[in-house]
Amino acid sequence: MSRFLSAALCALFVCSVCSTEASAAGNATKGKAVYDANCTACHTAGIGGAPKLGDKVAWKPRIKQGEAVLVTHTIKGWKTPGSTGMAMIPKAGKPNLTDAQIADAVALMVKSSK
Repeated sequence: MSRFLSAALCALFVCSVCSTEASAAGNATKGKAVYDANCTACHTAGIGGAPKLGDKVAWKPRIKQGEAVLVTHTIKGWKTPGSTGMAMIPKAGKPNLTDAQIADAVALMVKSSK
């Protein structure tokens, strides 16, 4: 009986981890509208060193960090080590954006820049 219970608990844990990761992933299709309304100003022109949408070379090291890290940097802001200013303003300076909207915009940028 204890083997069965252990196996059931292990399966439940694995399922919960998988569902959490799936819900954390952004939706690139939904991200287009968020990007167009909030991100395009910096990520089209490369303002402040923002990697341009579709620039595979600039995005490669960022994408390597994982989408979750990019979402966190976008939500909390990011200061490039050794610099004096913010490279990414928290929530792109739009505090009304939800974490899900940010994840969607990041998903679009990652998908478009691979």
